[in-house]
Amino acid sequence: MTEEENVNGNSEESEKSQKKGAKYDNAAADLEKVTDYAEEKEISTQNVAGAISAIGDRRNKEALEKQAREKELLKVSIKKEDVDLIVKEMEITRILAERTLREHHGNVVKALIALTD
Repeated sequence: MTEEENVNGNSEESEKSQKKGAKYDNAAADLEKVTDYAEEKEISTQNVAGAISAIGDRRNKEALEKQAREKELLKVSIKKEDVDLIVKEMEITRILAERTLREHHGNVVKALIALTD
């Protein structure tokens, strides 16, 4: 083997090893991308779970507040005559008339004004 062939052979081998190294580097980079994606997916899943939990907590709180409001409204005493008057004059259901009257603490005038606005 001549020196030139020897140098060419070594350069070919070094090119092959560089290509192999680059190939492995690309594979490592691809693996890193997959790992990053999986980590991002886990993080986003945790964020979604946290958001869903927050929404559920908020809905529960609103439901409890609504129940408390309904209890307070049921405590307000209203007159049957006032309910009849509102039903007759406004041509609405008895349930709506009672609710509006309770929301205005039994005040017929305020209830009628609220219904006309």
